[in-house]
Amino acid sequence: MTNPDVIYETIILGSGPAGLTAAIYAGRSRCCPLLIHGVQPGGQLTTTTAVDNFPGFPEGIDGPDLMDNMRRQAERFGTRFVEGEVTKVDLQERPFRIWTGNDIYRCLTLIISTGASSKLLGLGNEESLYGRGVSVCATCDGFFYRDREVVVVGGGDTAMEEAVFLTRFANKVTVVHRRDSLRATPVLADRALTHKQINFIWNSTLTEILEDSTGVTGIRTRNLKSGEETELACDGVFIAIGHRPNTELFLNQLEMNDDGYILTRNGTQTNVSGVFAAGDVQDQQFRQAVTAAGTGCMAAIQAERFLDNLPYDSTLSCKKGICMPKG
Repeated sequence: MTNPDVIYETIILGSGPAGLTAAIYAGRSRCCPLLIHGVQPGGQLTTTTAVDNFPGFPEGIDGPDLMDNMRRQAERFGTRFVEGEVTKVDLQERPFRIWTGNDIYRCLTLIISTGASSKLLGLGNEESLYGRGVSVCATCDGFFYRDREVVVVGGGDTAMEEAVFLTRFANKVTVVHRRDSLRATPVLADRALTHKQINFIWNSTLTEILEDSTGVTGIRTRNLKSGEETELACDGVFIAIGHRPNTELFLNQLEMNDDGYILTRNGTQTNVSGVFAAGDVQDQQFRQAVTAAGTGCMAAIQAERFLDNLPYDSTLSCKKGICMPKG
């Protein structure tokens, strides 16, 4: 059980690039933030086998190794780590309260970096093929498909952006869409529809990703009008049917847009004073490790300044990131 008298100066939720960067900066500035993470720490990068676009690694680095490096750096500056699924938060008054099972943690500032989850198709081998032919990020992985054939699943803005981007590397891009017209905005749709390297399979769903010991070898689709099934050989499948921010805990407490992303202003400040949001949980546009890390830095600096400007509380004694009642 947690000590009910303990109040942490800063608690960070999430251990992806945003959360760990926030922990590094918070640890260096005030010492010893508490970071709460789930059973699979590290965020989406733990499913990425090679990261070539994070600055400072000219030969690239495996996603899990990058996350491990960042965690060890955060530990070096005094970050405390707690594993647990956060089930409830109360942001109505400070100190804020966070529940993990029967434990309650209290804090003066909160940095939310719970990330976003890619929407998947629900096929059995999608996750096992991550890094072996299945991707949810063309910007991250397109380079690995130079002179190959790839498939993009989806018909919205993200799917069209991914398809056009992939033509820089792949020699053929096939878009599979369940309707007979695109949902993307006209400019993006026209760009994809008129591109010589992009083909379309309309009114169809992807029913199976074909594989062998090396990874993806093709797909099987079903036409929703005729029921006919067709196989197509390919080297990679990019799933672009959207993302879902992990913000359910903060409904009716923080301002969000229609898609559930936390709205921030003046950097990473939310509508609740002392609560900051960083990374994919508030970034619907870029969703890159380096941009997440940047907002994690911003959140930690803003949390530090917020703490510096809090009125002095003579009833508390604060040391190494923890406040306790005097006496």
